[in-house]
Amino acid sequence: MPIPTHTPLRYRVPMRTSHADEVPTDAALARRLVAAQFPEWAHRPVVAAPSQGTDNAMFRLGDELAVRLPRVPWAAAPLEREYRWLPRIAPHLPVAVPLPRALGRPADGYPWHWTVCRWLVGEHPTVGDETDASAAARTPQHDLARDLAAFARAMRDLDPDGAPTTAWPRPVAEEDEFVSGQLAAVGATELDAFWSAARSARPPATRTWIHGDLSPGNLLVADGRLTGVLDFGTMGLGDPASEHRVAWNLLEPDARETYRAAVNADDAEWARARGWALLQALAQLAHVAERHPAIAENARHVLGELTAEA
Repeated sequence: MPIPTHTPLRYRVPMRTSHADEVPTDAALARRLVAAQFPEWAHRPVVAAPSQGTDNAMFRLGDELAVRLPRVPWAAAPLEREYRWLPRIAPHLPVAVPLPRALGRPADGYPWHWTVCRWLVGEHPTVGDETDASAAARTPQHDLARDLAAFARAMRDLDPDGAPTTAWPRPVAEEDEFVSGQLAAVGATELDAFWSAARSARPPATRTWIHGDLSPGNLLVADGRLTGVLDFGTMGLGDPASEHRVAWNLLEPDARETYRAAVNADDAEWARARGWALLQALAQLAHVAERHPAIAENARHVLGELTAEA
């Protein structure tokens, strides 16, 4: 679902029909494609996999592999980007990633390239779980914050030579008309100061590698530690501050400060990071809230975290 200006954002929601131009996919199609193009895996069972994505259908291929089929036109190019770049950058990252094993061709009425990739085992982190608010019962997030910062730093330190541009190439300040209008529409004008600070903050000295979508649905954890990161379709060179949206869509305030210190974000970068978090939350509320309550819930969570800071 695109924000009002440019490229589509890849939001994370329970797998369902989400787009008017979506191509039907099912396990039978995935099974036929695998059997025809990769017969060495044809004996493995293919079953639909639980997914929080809207752009790609996911199917388990045996115990160790997965099939990803783009469901909408704009998801095809990011999948090919993953196939090209993820094997190059994976050795430099501190956690597991879904390395592509093969690139499938359009066939059997299916119109795009698709991939077979490594299946990663893990759980998505819980956001805003207040069933028991006692300090003793809550899982500390400081280790997770440091793990996320280490991943962000590892992405930032990758060689930029020849790297693709991320799905968010424009500076955050260029979304002023949309953000200002939405702040008024949702009655969150107390966040005007944060947006003003983001617009006027010093721009990044250089664009660096970013993952581009460190949402909870793209993270895997075990025992409170980061073990894997999924969906690199938006990776590329961009504003390093945009990577820090995870500080508001997942982390509690104390852990947010741990993350900021570990990632070494100065005041200008942190101001832009707030702006990116605000932009995404408002875009989600404006464009997908009615169809995807889980997205709307996380967007309101982000606005609540920002409001508490303000």
